[in-house]
Amino acid sequence: MTENIKKDILWRVYLVYLGILFLGLAIIGKAAYIQFSEGPELVAKSKKQEIREFDLKADRGNIYDVNGNLLATSVPIFEIRMDVASPHISDKFFNDNVGALAQNLSELFKDKSTYQYKKGLTDARKKGNRYYRIKNKVSYAELKELRTFPILNRGKYRGGLIINQQTRREMPFDELARRTIGYENKKENLFVGLEGAYNDFLEGTDGKQIMRRVNNNEWIPDYSEAKLEPSDGLDIITTIEVNLQDVAENALHQHLIQHQAFQGCAILMEVSTGHIKAIANLRLDEKTGKYEESYNYAIAEGIEPGSTFKLPTIMALLEDGKVRLSDTIDIGDGWSMYYGHTMRDVKKIRDGRITIRESFEKSSNVGISQITVKAYEEAPSEYINSIYSMSLGNLLGLEIPGEGKPKIKHPDSTTLWYGTSLPWMSIGYGLTITPIQTLAFYNAVANNGVMVKPMFVKEVRQAGRVIESFETEVINRSICSQATIDSARSLLEGVVERGTARNLRNRYYKVAGKTGTAQIADENAGYIKKRYNASFVGYFPADNPKYSCIVVVNDPAQGKYYGGSVAAPVFKEIADKVYATHLDIYQETEEEIVETQLPPIMYGSHEDLSWLCEDLSIPLSAESAVSEWVVCFREDDGIRFAPRLIRDEIVPNVKGMNARDAVFILEQLGMKATINGHGKVRTQSVVPGSRVTQGQEITLRLSEKG
Repeated sequence: MTENIKKDILWRVYLVYLGILFLGLAIIGKAAYIQFSEGPELVAKSKKQEIREFDLKADRGNIYDVNGNLLATSVPIFEIRMDVASPHISDKFFNDNVGALAQNLSELFKDKSTYQYKKGLTDARKKGNRYYRIKNKVSYAELKELRTFPILNRGKYRGGLIINQQTRREMPFDELARRTIGYENKKENLFVGLEGAYNDFLEGTDGKQIMRRVNNNEWIPDYSEAKLEPSDGLDIITTIEVNLQDVAENALHQHLIQHQAFQGCAILMEVSTGHIKAIANLRLDEKTGKYEESYNYAIAEGIEPGSTFKLPTIMALLEDGKVRLSDTIDIGDGWSMYYGHTMRDVKKIRDGRITIRESFEKSSNVGISQITVKAYEEAPSEYINSIYSMSLGNLLGLEIPGEGKPKIKHPDSTTLWYGTSLPWMSIGYGLTITPIQTLAFYNAVANNGVMVKPMFVKEVRQAGRVIESFETEVINRSICSQATIDSARSLLEGVVERGTARNLRNRYYKVAGKTGTAQIADENAGYIKKRYNASFVGYFPADNPKYSCIVVVNDPAQGKYYGGSVAAPVFKEIADKVYATHLDIYQETEEEIVETQLPPIMYGSHEDLSWLCEDLSIPLSAESAVSEWVVCFREDDGIRFAPRLIRDEIVPNVKGMNARDAVFILEQLGMKATINGHGKVRTQSVVPGSRVTQGQEITLRLSEKG
C-alpha cells in the first residue's frame, strides 16, 4: 500500500517535471524563432512606429534688388517646448518658480493669462509630459527674452528648454512689387511670381532628421542617429531698383485714390537691356477699401489698348509705303460712318483738313481709321501681317508665369471678321494685348527697332559668388526699317510737344510717348459709357532713350478718364525721380544755364522751402505736393514740390538736402550721422533703401560750394 502511494506520487512528479520541461523548451523555441525569424520584421515595425525620418527644411534663398537691398528673405522663427517632467527639475524648484514663469510668458506673448499658463505647465508635469508646447512662431527677439525666464534660464538639460527652429518668408519692403516678387500660395501648394519662376534655384535641397516619438504623436529629434544636413537655396538678384519701385508704387497709388479707379499698373524698363526697374500693380480690395498688390495686371490681363495702338498702325502704313506724314486728309467735323456704326473724335480739329502727322499727335480716331481703311480695305490681311511682322501678337515668353496671350485676329482665321474690324482695330479696339507687351513694342521703337525681352532677374548667386548670369534676349532684331523708326520717334515726340501729352513738356529732358483712352467692354452689354482704361506709354530722354515706361489706370470714376490727364501725371512723377537720381541721363544745356535764374533749391523741409520761395518771390506751382519733406523741380512757371517719402526702418536718400535736415531725419530713425564738408549732402555712406540698424553710423559728404 505504501509502495503504491510512493509510485503514484513519483509518477505525478515526473509528469509535472516533463510538462515544465516541454513548456520551457517551447518557450526557448519560440524565443529563438522570434529572434531569428520574426525578429528583424518586428524590430523594423517597432522602429517605424517609434522612430521616423522627417525632412529637415533647407533655408530658402534670398531675393535682392539690383543694388543688394533685400526684397524677400527667410527669417528664423521658433517653436518653444519644455521638458516639464525632467528629472533635473525638482518638485520644490518647479513649484517655487512656475508662477513667475507663467507670468513672464503671459506678459511676453499676451495670448493667455498667468493662470492659464501656470495650469498648463502644472498639469503637464503631473502627466509626465516631456515635450510640452509653450508657443509656436516665436521671433528671435522673443526667444532672447524667453531665455531669461525662471526655470528656462537654466537651459536645455537643467531647465527643460526645447527650441525647434523653423523659417518664415518675409518681405522687408512690405507691399513693394509683392505680386511680381511673389509668395507661397498655400492652398495650391505652389509659389507665384519670381518665387515660383526661380523656385528650383531658391528652394535648396532638404536634409533628413531622425525623430523619436514621445507622448503619443509628438516627435523629438533623436541625436543618437546621424542626420543629413540640408543644402540652402541660392539667391537671385533682380533688375528692380527699390527706390524707383517705391516712387512708381506711391505715384500710382496716389492717383488711383485721386481718381477712385479700380486698378492700375506702372512699369519702368531700361531701353537697351530690357531690365525691369520697377513694376507696380495695385487693385482695390472692396472689403477693406485699400489698394493692394493682389493681381499682376501688367503681365496677366489683356486689354484693348485704344490710341496707344495707333503707333503700330501708322508704322505699318509707313513701312508698306501707303502714306507720308505730310499727306493731308479731310476728317470734316470729326466723325465717320463704317457699316452703320459711327466713329467720333473727342473734338473737331480746325476745319477738318489736317496732316497725317497731326492726326497722330492729336489722336484723331477718324483720321487714323480713314487712312487705314483706304490703304487696306481690299486686303486687310496685309495690314494684320504687317502688325504680326513687328512681333505684335506673340507672347514675350516672360519667366514669370501667367502672361496674357495677345488676341489680334486675322481675316483668314476662323475668328469672325466684320466690316468694322479694320477701322476699329486701327485705333486699338477689337484686339487685346497686355500692358507689358505694349511697353515692349514702344521700347523697341526707342531702341532703334530692336525688340528685347523684358527681364526681371539679372543673376543667381551663392554666398555672394555669381553662379549664373542672364543676358538680354533679343526677340526681333529689327521690327521695321530705320526710316520708319525715325518717323515713329518723331511722331511720339510731337505728341508731347504739340499733341495730347503737352503736360509732360519740361526744359530738362525730352519725353516721347502716346496717350491712350479706351472704353471698357462688357461681354454682354458692349462698350460701357464712362468706363475707360486711361494709359500713357513712352520713353525718355527722347533724343537718347534710356528708360521706357507705361502707366495704365483702369476705370477712373472722378470725371477725368483721358490718358493725358490720368495716366501721364504718374509717368511724369516716375520720370522726374529717375532724372533727379540717375546721372547717366542728365543733360545740362547751355540754354538752361543762361535762362535759369532761380536759386539752387533742391530738397528739404516743406515748411522751410515754402517760406524761402515766398521770401524770394519765387512762384510755386499749383501742382506742388504737400508733404513734410519735398523734392524740388524747376518748371516753366516756377518751382514744383514733389513728396520725398521717408519710410520707417528704411535708410532714406538724403542727397541734395542741407546738413541740418539730413541729420534730423537720420537721427529720428536712430542712426548716428557724421558730416564732412559744408553745404548740401553730396554722398551718403549707407545705401538708400537698406534696413536701418539702431545706432548705425552713416557718413555724409557735403559739397564745398554750400
